[in-house]
Amino acid sequence: MSSPPPANPSHPRKMQDVGQWHRETDVVIVGLGGAGSCAAIEAADAGAEVLVFELASAGGGSTAMSSAEIYMGGNGGTRVQQACGFHDSTDDMVAYMMMAAGPQADEAKIRNYCEHSSEHFQWLVDRGVPFKDSFHEERAIMCLTDDCLLYTGSEKAWPFAQHARPCPRGHNLQIEGDNGGPLLMKILQENIERRDAISVEYETRALTLIVDEAGAVAGLVVRQNMEELNVRARRGVILCAGGFVMNEEMVRKYAPMLTDGNTPIGNPGDTGSGILMGMAVGGAAINMHEGFISLPYYPPAEMTRGIVINDKGQRFINEDVYHGRLGAFALRQLAERLYFIVTVEQYGDYEQASYLGAPVAGTGETVAELEEELGLRPGALQQTLAIYNEDAARGEDSQYHKAPEWLTPLQPPLVALDITPGRGAFLPYFTLGGLDTLPSGEVLDQQREVIPGLYAAGRTACGVVRRAEGYSSGMSVGDATFSGRMAGRQAATARQ
Repeated sequence: MSSPPPANPSHPRKMQDVGQWHRETDVVIVGLGGAGSCAAIEAADAGAEVLVFELASAGGGSTAMSSAEIYMGGNGGTRVQQACGFHDSTDDMVAYMMMAAGPQADEAKIRNYCEHSSEHFQWLVDRGVPFKDSFHEERAIMCLTDDCLLYTGSEKAWPFAQHARPCPRGHNLQIEGDNGGPLLMKILQENIERRDAISVEYETRALTLIVDEAGAVAGLVVRQNMEELNVRARRGVILCAGGFVMNEEMVRKYAPMLTDGNTPIGNPGDTGSGILMGMAVGGAAINMHEGFISLPYYPPAEMTRGIVINDKGQRFINEDVYHGRLGAFALRQLAERLYFIVTVEQYGDYEQASYLGAPVAGTGETVAELEEELGLRPGALQQTLAIYNEDAARGEDSQYHKAPEWLTPLQPPLVALDITPGRGAFLPYFTLGGLDTLPSGEVLDQQREVIPGLYAAGRTACGVVRRAEGYSSGMSVGDATFSGRMAGRQAATARQ
C-alpha cells in the first residue's frame, strides 16, 4: 500500500488508506478549551474512554482568555438569581434569546439551552465552580468584584424589554478582577485530571478526519513530534477547535464585515481548522457571515446618558443597549463619521475607566460650536438635541426608546468622541459561524442529515448566539460549556 498524501483539513483521509492505527479510543476530542473540557468530562462520566488532542502546550483555549461570564437562568432561576430576589422564567429567557438571534435563530437549540440552563449551573457548581449569591447593580461590561450576578446584555433595553421580562443572567465566578476564565479552566482541568478515563496529549495538531466507505467519521489524523498518527475513534470525534477569527483569509472570505474591527478576540488556534475538517466530510457551515463586534462605551456607566450620532447629526440607536449591539449598528451606518456626544460631567473619568479608547473629536461651549468643530451641517445637531432634551425632560424617548432611567437632558459644554470604525476606538471582534449541529452536538450535512461519528461544540459549531446585535456577555462561555457537555454525552452513548 502506498503512503497516503500529507494530510490537511480540507482533504479527509479514507479509511482504506490507513495502513496502521497508532492509537484507539472511544471518543476523540480536538481542543481543550471550555467546550473540549466539558465534552471530555461528560463523555468520561458516561462511561467512555476519552483522548483529547490540544495544539497548545496547555489547555484553556479562548475560554481561559475570557472573563468567563456564563449566561444562565430559566426554570425559576439559578440558586444565585433566587437568592438575589429574581424569578427567571424559561419562557422569558427563550423569548429574549430568540429575539437576540433574529431570523437565524435555531429554536430547538435555544430551547434546549434555556430549559437545561439552571441544571447546567448546578453541574458547574457540582464540579467546584464557585458562584457568590450576590448581585452587581452597576452597569458594567464585567464584574471586577467577586460578585456574581449582573445584567450582561440588552435585557432592559428596547425592544427586548417589551417582549421578555428583564432578568440578569450573567454569572461571574467568585473571584476579583478579570480572572474568571483562568479560574474556570483550572477547575475544569482538575476535573479532567481526576478521571482515569481521560487522556490529554498536548502540542499535537489535528490534521484531518478519517472516513469509512459509507462516509462515517472513523477517526482523526494528528501530527505529533513531526509524525503523522492515525487515531481510531470507536464512538466518535468531537471538534472543539474554536472559531476562525485568527484566520485572516477565512474572515475576509466569510465575514468581511469583521475586517472593520481592529482587535481579534481569541487564541492562536482559532484558525478555523475544525470547521474546515467538518466541511470536508460534508458538514454544513452556517452563519459564517456573522460575528461579534463591539464598541465598549461603558464603563463609566454615565456614558449611557449620552447620544450616538452619525455625520448628519442624527441618532440611530437607543444608547442603553449592550455594547455589541452598538458595534453592529455602527457598521451599518452609511456615514463617514460616528460620534458619541456626552456632557463634560458624563465624560467624567472616561479616560481612566473606559475600554473604548475613542479620541476626542471636538468640544463645544455651545451646540453650534460643537457642530462647527465636527463639520456638521449648521442646526443639525441642535435639532437632534432639542428633540432629545424635550423627550428627556418628560421621561420618554419618542424616537429610539431609551429607558427613562438613562434619559437626561444634554446641556453644554459637550464632548464628542470619534467612534468611527478605523479611527482609533477599540473594536474587538470574533466569529459566530460554524458547523450546523443538532442540540446534541451531532454535525449535519446540507440536507440536515447527521454525519455519523462527527460532533462539534463551542465556536467550531454554530451555537445559540448568532448576531452581535443580540449578543449578551456570557453567551459564548455558556454555549461552549453547555454544547461541549451535550456533544460529550451523545458521543459516549453512540453505538460502536
